[in-house]
Amino acid sequence: MNRISLYLLLMLLCSVPLALAQHGSSSSSSSSSSNSSGPGPYNFALGFGTAQDTSNGEGISSIDLSSCTPSPLSGCEETPGLHRMMMGFDGDGMLNKRFGFGGELVFQPAKGNYGPLLYRQMFYDFNGLYVPYSRNRVTLRVEAGIGGAHSGFSYSETSCAGTAVCSTESESIGSANHFQEHASLGVQFYVTHSIFVRPQFDFRNVNGFTDQFGRDTVWQGGVWLGYNFGTF
Repeated sequence: MNRISLYLLLMLLCSVPLALAQHGSSSSSSSSSSNSSGPGPYNFALGFGTAQDTSNGEGISSIDLSSCTPSPLSGCEETPGLHRMMMGFDGDGMLNKRFGFGGELVFQPAKGNYGPLLYRQMFYDFNGLYVPYSRNRVTLRVEAGIGGAHSGFSYSETSCAGTAVCSTESESIGSANHFQEHASLGVQFYVTHSIFVRPQFDFRNVNGFTDQFGRDTVWQGGVWLGYNFGTF
């Protein structure tokens, strides 16, 4: 993991005992007060973070896009690891105070270099949600579910008419799709009654992801900013 993901993980781990400590100090609160600070029936959020995976050490020829052994002298470019900024959209609904369901879409806002190619990575998942603790504007969330990973690849080529004008065209050359299992841990802090900030750490096991990157396991850290519609 890079430093950003490590800092997010440390923030999250420090937040858990804080939430539990607040739970102990507020155990004598009235039932009406606990109802007003509980999780809402619907949450929608926008998130930013990073996803991490290593390179699989494979190479792609910049001449004919064939597989090759990475070497700068032969024009064979090594495929990269996944160390990209990600953004995402998240929504969930609570069935009761403890259990709910939701979905998440995370993607690269800008394409990255994949050897001589360009690529955009996307993850999507559908989760069950468990809230073991919610009190005093702090909610501890555990999610687990299944989904998919989509890697889209394209090739960019620039052509010029003398020195008068040049144009760049990007052509899609295919994509790879994989099944994934997903789990996450997050601590949701309510800034107001409805607006919240949620540091979250995600783990993804993407079956067959070594075709594109070095491991099937992807670690992701991020912060979500969202809005809560109503409370129980």
